[in-house]
This record gives sequence, C-alpha cells and structure tokens, in this order.
Amino acid sequence: MTRPRSSDPSRARRPRLILLLALAAGAGASCAAPLAIPPAAVVEQARVVPSYSARLGVSLRGPELRARTRVLLAFRRPDALRIELPGPTGARLIAVARGERLWAVFPAERAVYEGAARAQNLASLLGVALTPSEVMDLLTGVPSARLRSYRARWGGALPRQIDATLPDGARLQATVEDAEAPARLGDSAFDEPPHEAYRTIDADQARSLWSGR
Repeated sequence: MTRPRSSDPSRARRPRLILLLALAAGAGASCAAPLAIPPAAVVEQARVVPSYSARLGVSLRGPELRARTRVLLAFRRPDALRIELPGPTGARLIAVARGERLWAVFPAERAVYEGAARAQNLASLLGVALTPSEVMDLLTGVPSARLRSYRARWGGALPRQIDATLPDGARLQATVEDAEAPARLGDSAFDEPPHEAYRTIDADQARSLWSGR
C-alpha cells in the first residue's frame, strides 16, 4: 500500500530555505572580504579623514632591520602621530611625532630619544623611512610618490591589508584591526610622553631596545 504524500508545505520549502541561507552566508562572506579596488567615493572619504586609530600587525623587512610586532597607532592631521608597541606589562615604546618634534620613550628602560619628525629619523628609530604625514596617507590608501610599490586591500571604509615597498627598499606589510576614522582621541594623546629623569639615547640605541638587535 502506497503512503500518501505529506501535505505539510513546510517540508517542501525546507530544502529551498537551506539553499537560500547558504547563498546568503556566502554572499555575506564575499562582502566582508577585502577589496582590491574600492569605490572612488570610499577612497576619497578615507583620504580626508581628520583622525584615525587602529591596532596593526606589522612585518618589516629592511636593509638593516627585520621585525614583526603588534602596534597601536593613532594620528590627527596634519602633523600628530602616536605609535605604541605593547608589552606584557605595559608599553615597550611610546613614540609621538607632533609638529617638527619626535619623541620615543621606553618606560621599562627609563630611556628617551628626541629628534626631528623627519623620514630619516623615523627610519633610524623604527625602520620606516616615511614622514608622519606619509604614514597617515599610507594607512588611508593614499601612497606617497616616494614609495617603490604600494598595494592595499580594503575592508569597508579603510584599507585592511597593506603591502608597500618603502623608499629605502624595505618591505612593510600591515594587517589593520579595529580601525576607527574619525577616531575619538583624548586631548593628551599627542603630548610629549613623560620622561622625567630618563637617560637620553640616540636613534640606533632606541631601535635596539624595541627590536632586540
């Protein structure tokens, strides 16, 4: 004896519903993937953001320095940049460029480096031969003409992955997490970091402290 077919319409719709959910999930993953070429309006909006903050995973391979580290970075245009290298008990390095000045403070070693906020000094200190404004542009999808190469993959409104060859041939790769632009930054974020009674060091000594070289 043949059983009658079920008249429950939900059973007939179930395979189709599963297929639609799978397609929707695939579409969501596709939209979340980094984009090599974002819309022009997105690029323009990123180019003019007044402030920015993010966590970065950075890999640097240069003529004199190779490093892989986590970075906390913030900037406020036109000339304020803050870079922190976190450690297990606090910041290993706090570097602030503001106007024409650059400070790099090492709290655990009670050491401080001071210099001009120029590409040469950022190269000596951090291995990144860019001015603070060029760092800001690199992170927001506007490559400096001095770069040998630049490639960014975008996620949403800002670059999520950056691969650049710097003017001195160093290769910089960055993965951006939790980027915020405009960013909510405290008034003291770009103040000269406290360093009372710290010993003064040069750029090479400063670089060796954070890179272990």
